[in-house]
Amino acid sequence: MLTDVNPKLPMRNKAITRDFYINKLDFEEFGSADYDGYLMAQRDNIQIHFFEFKELDPKENCGQVYIRTDNIDEWYQLALDQKISLPEAGHLQIKPWRQKEFSLLDPDNNLLTFGKSVF
Repeated sequence: MLTDVNPKLPMRNKAITRDFYINKLDFEEFGSADYDGYLMAQRDNIQIHFFEFKELDPKENCGQVYIRTDNIDEWYQLALDQKISLPEAGHLQIKPWRQKEFSLLDPDNNLLTFGKSVF
């Protein structure tokens, strides 16, 4: 039985990534050990893990995560309030597949898409 999934995304700088997820998205750092080149962030029931990739070219990064939420409007407002970068097509909208979605970009150009079913 599968019980959980924790995506692993690349990061160039642990301090910048930590600051973004902790201070802008209100995640908490997960775990008590401070691993060199590795970061785990958690909020509610999800974790996102990050591995150091100093040579990452953000323009070539294809890291993506889809996060389901029951409070999509609050997440979108948080992104706007924090002045987080949204891709051109990333603003809040209802998609043809009956999901209310928006997307944001972290400092390494990892794409986080937040979605809520609207049946």
